[in-house]
Amino acid sequence: FSGESGAGKTVAAKYIMGYISRVSGGGPRVQHVKDIILQSNPLLEAFGNAKTVRNNNSSRFGKYFEIQFSSGGEPDGGKISNFLLEKSRVVMRNPGERSFHIFYQLIEGASGEQKSSLGITSLDYYSYLNQSGSYKVDDINDKSDFQETMHAMDVIGISVEDRAMVLQIVAGVLSSLLSFLSCLLTVLAFPAFLLGIDQNRLREKLTSRKMDSKWGSAVESIDVTLNVEQACYTRDALSKALHARVFDYLVESINKAMVKDHQELNIGVLDIYGFEIFQKNGFEQFCINFVNEKLQQIFIELTLKAEQEEYVQEGIKWTTIDYFNNKIVCDLIESKNPPGIMSILDDVCATMHAVGEGADQTMLQKLRVQINTHEHFNSWNQGFIIHHYAGKVSYDADGFLTPICTAELLLLLKKKKKKVLGVARQANDLVSTLMKCTPHYIRCIKPNETKKPRDWEESRVKHQVEYLGLKENIRVRRAGYAYRRFFRKFLNRYAILTKESWPTWQGDEKQGVLHLLRSVNMDQDQFQLGRTKIFIKAPESLFLLEETRERKFDGYARTIQKTWRKYLARKKYVQMREEASDLLLNRKERRRHSLNRNFVGDYLGMDDRPELRQFLAKREKIDFADKVTKYDRRFKGIKRDLILTPKSVYLIGREKVKQGPEKGQVTEVLKRRIDVEKILAVSLSTMQDDFMILHEQEYDSLLESVFKTEFLSLLARRFEEKTQRKLPLKFNNTLEMKLKKENWGFLSGGGSRQVVFVQGQGDMPVLKPSSKSLQVSVGPGLPKNTREYEQTSHRQSASRPTPGGGRPKPAPKPKPQVPQCKALYAYDAQDTDELSFNADDIIDIIKEDASGWWTGRLRGKQGLFPNNYVTKI
Repeated sequence: FSGESGAGKTVAAKYIMGYISRVSGGGPRVQHVKDIILQSNPLLEAFGNAKTVRNNNSSRFGKYFEIQFSSGGEPDGGKISNFLLEKSRVVMRNPGERSFHIFYQLIEGASGEQKSSLGITSLDYYSYLNQSGSYKVDDINDKSDFQETMHAMDVIGISVEDRAMVLQIVAGVLSSLLSFLSCLLTVLAFPAFLLGIDQNRLREKLTSRKMDSKWGSAVESIDVTLNVEQACYTRDALSKALHARVFDYLVESINKAMVKDHQELNIGVLDIYGFEIFQKNGFEQFCINFVNEKLQQIFIELTLKAEQEEYVQEGIKWTTIDYFNNKIVCDLIESKNPPGIMSILDDVCATMHAVGEGADQTMLQKLRVQINTHEHFNSWNQGFIIHHYAGKVSYDADGFLTPICTAELLLLLKKKKKKVLGVARQANDLVSTLMKCTPHYIRCIKPNETKKPRDWEESRVKHQVEYLGLKENIRVRRAGYAYRRFFRKFLNRYAILTKESWPTWQGDEKQGVLHLLRSVNMDQDQFQLGRTKIFIKAPESLFLLEETRERKFDGYARTIQKTWRKYLARKKYVQMREEASDLLLNRKERRRHSLNRNFVGDYLGMDDRPELRQFLAKREKIDFADKVTKYDRRFKGIKRDLILTPKSVYLIGREKVKQGPEKGQVTEVLKRRIDVEKILAVSLSTMQDDFMILHEQEYDSLLESVFKTEFLSLLARRFEEKTQRKLPLKFNNTLEMKLKKENWGFLSGGGSRQVVFVQGQGDMPVLKPSSKSLQVSVGPGLPKNTREYEQTSHRQSASRPTPGGGRPKPAPKPKPQVPQCKALYAYDAQDTDELSFNADDIIDIIKEDASGWWTGRLRGKQGLFPNNYVTKI
């Protein structure tokens, strides 16, 4: 993550770690590691983040978080490396800024008992905190954040005793701002108690130092009393060192909680200071900007420079783009021969025994003498200027050496005599680690200095885009080729575009790539073929390939969907016909032509019949629609439209209009509507006729329909959906029909009628009505137990070979011997055309390629795999 302070690097890094934690599974150990990954953020932010003028939650340290994974992709370990903690913030800062969050969290969030034992008072009491006049921060609740910090310590595994020790040291740092004009023994008592140090020894270290004098072979140590300025330096150095030691202890505790015996795979997240330019820039800004120079150098090496070198290796013609290579700036700072700035600073510190007024001027003088002629270095009367990749930065010589040359710091850090060069070593170690990885760059742009949403400062954004090298990167990409792929991987991805390339291109790979490009009519100036890779210039050309590929997949997907839906519809249709047939099986004779008749459902074409649709609810589904004959109380047949929906049965007739402008015209009339659940039963005869009676509470309806079986099967399904019961079907050759009451005075009674079925001749029924009954005579049909018969195939049976006939079956052809290899390590596919395998798997080798990517087959799947993961057998 790169960008200036406040651009959002730390927040973006937290999103990455949170995402990894949430999408990965695992057992208790993995869950423990994931909890530590998430909880390490609030803990390190408490001790390492602070409010600055430009950012309310600015990271004042650099962090490289290595999340380690098992071969199955589960986070099972981790390690944090921290860099360049801004220790000076403990003792001093600019107006409007705060010290580290933990000091404010302790004062606001500690319990009454903790405050009493640690001597905690109010924020404005402590001189280390009140010097900048800033105590509260918008969107930060120090009280609740303190509880979160304590919870994070618990999750990481820091004991209750060690947590108390950490808080004791934090309180000790707060109370260690002493006045050297007062009685030290009285003032030192409580700080010494908190820090666990003898107060006399603490006084001795704060007010004096030992100096060794050598006369010949004799060495004499004398105590030199420090003046007030020197004692203040020592006191502040002690406070800074204490906070740094606590911070290192927390990082070490996190690492111990996530330690892993051996490393397999890892993702590293680097969150470090952005480039910094303040009104007064000292040694800490110098170190921060140097590390950013090194990171920019990695970006140049792995993107801009590597891009152009790849074109040369592949023999690609392209336009050379000039870009600023900041190696010259890195050499200016870290070079040893000739000596760079860091070597000179280290030399000055090595000759210092105490803080003197001339130390900074001595440094400045040496810089002018040795490197003043460098094109990226200038000096001025109060300091020096370095021309960084992000712009010119002027460093103030006044106090520049204080963080690295004070007597107390040299004592505390005596094991690291070359402290300045140690910063360079840390930076170079970080660079070495990053160069071993595959980098993904996230460039964070800060839109404004007001820290408000929707506030856009165009000049600031343009400046960041320029110094982050984004313009050079875009120019290199535009001048060159935005997409490149090995021939084999390109063929595998786009093989679906043509019949010749699917499933595998047979022949020269370069010719196969050309064949695919010609199939989409790509212009010749949009691509070049290198020695092993295809290079495509414009993103639009790549989009053309992808869009064509998507269309192919879409077409095949539609074919599969169409076939599957056809299968489902056919299956449902067959099931519905079987259910319909079962309704009448062993209960009613069947007509021969009705057994294998197709079910259509809508025989009236309801989509084009708005005059019938008007009686139905809006968007009501049509299950069945057909013309039927309805018989009245005198057994007179009248044509009706019978419509079945999931809710109701409709009978629609026609009448002449008797009044109004449409008088004499025939119009549709809703004669009857029966809710499905109100049907009491359906009566039928046992013969092969088409009659049925719908029984309802008020009165019955006698209907004749050629498609009665289809209608009854659909009605039975809807009835069961509504009532959770089977539709009652009654079979008898004497059927009773209840009549409708008509309110005609003395004839108001409804009464009933009978329909009697007798054996006759022929398939067509003969009707003989009387006043109270209707006799229906019909010939015999197929037996009641007749089922639908399967339609026979049109193929001749003679064309099929006779089982067991002819000569004996020959032995199967032996499988061809193919080269094989054994997996040395597990490999997880990174793309759809690659092959995943575990260690010791045996893979059939289909094709070996000089690019290092072989084609193989494992467990029926074919794909690419790296040959350095396997060994031939």
